[in-house]
Amino acid sequence: MRKKVTLVTGAAGEVGTSLVQQLADTGERHLLTLDLTPLSYGVGAAHTHIQGDILDQSLLARLVAEYEIETIFHLAALLSTRAEFTPETAHRVNVEGTLALLRLASEQSQWRGIAVQFVFPSSIAVYGLPTPEAKGRYSRVREWEWTNPTTMYGCNKRYCELLGRYLSHHYKQLSAEEPVMIDFRSVRFPGLISAFTVPSGGTSDYAPEMLHAAAQGKPYLCFVEPHVRIPFMAMPDATNALVTLAAAPQKNLSKIVYNVTSFSLSAAEIRELVLGAFPDASIDYEPDMKRQAIVETWPADLDDTAASQDWKWHPDYDRERAFNDYLIPNIKKRYSS
Repeated sequence: MRKKVTLVTGAAGEVGTSLVQQLADTGERHLLTLDLTPLSYGVGAAHTHIQGDILDQSLLARLVAEYEIETIFHLAALLSTRAEFTPETAHRVNVEGTLALLRLASEQSQWRGIAVQFVFPSSIAVYGLPTPEAKGRYSRVREWEWTNPTTMYGCNKRYCELLGRYLSHHYKQLSAEEPVMIDFRSVRFPGLISAFTVPSGGTSDYAPEMLHAAAQGKPYLCFVEPHVRIPFMAMPDATNALVTLAAAPQKNLSKIVYNVTSFSLSAAEIRELVLGAFPDASIDYEPDMKRQAIVETWPADLDDTAASQDWKWHPDYDRERAFNDYLIPNIKKRYSS
């Protein structure tokens, strides 16, 4: 008998670390995790970690043979800043890797006779507002507005959203009489801030970088100008969004892709909050105009009304609670030892 599992790719990353630990706490199903690197944390007995590459076709074939995969949380990706330096590699990892996992989900669906659930984290990077004036006018962007990404990462994420939409309705093996849908569900995240993992190459990472540098007593030069404003979310809310969307009855969902968000801040407001907790911190600005230009195309806020209505989404951490109850005390604790 093949073991029934939930597969999490990118399990060693920022979101993966938080998600796997949350899923392990529920104990509902054996977890199968996949990443290029070993995990830096323990999960428990109901867990198997495989160190490998999502582009390794023989590895994916082995997973199909050995496990009955019921849900896939596909988090593995090359993040936005790194993707700009290696766009072809980013395309291979972010698009071809996703397509390989969608093919795996289809094979599992055909074998089981019911749809495998495929949960995909997308990004605010799929948006591309053309001017600061447009960004000012469209303060809360809805899912179908301004999806004109300006980065390779944003293009990758948007294309994978469309792949998921298409394959969930049309994909079938040539030998199958009837198509078995992939139950594809996606959330578009704003900038994510974690107290427990170090930023790793996101274009919105100036917010967590500012906090982690201040806690270590290191000077920090913010790579965007003070006025730049985008939405953010504390990491526990991000993983809750993925788990809550996965648990929602399919009949309640009116969309394939949903915005989620929590609070919107300018770089100057983040600096003020950090200095309130770390008064001696040295935080200044040295804009990287390429990264600045990218962030300027992202919305100042996201409209997550559809997620709220369809699957009762709401963030537990507003700005005050995110900083005062989650980020600042845990980051202080991290570096005090």
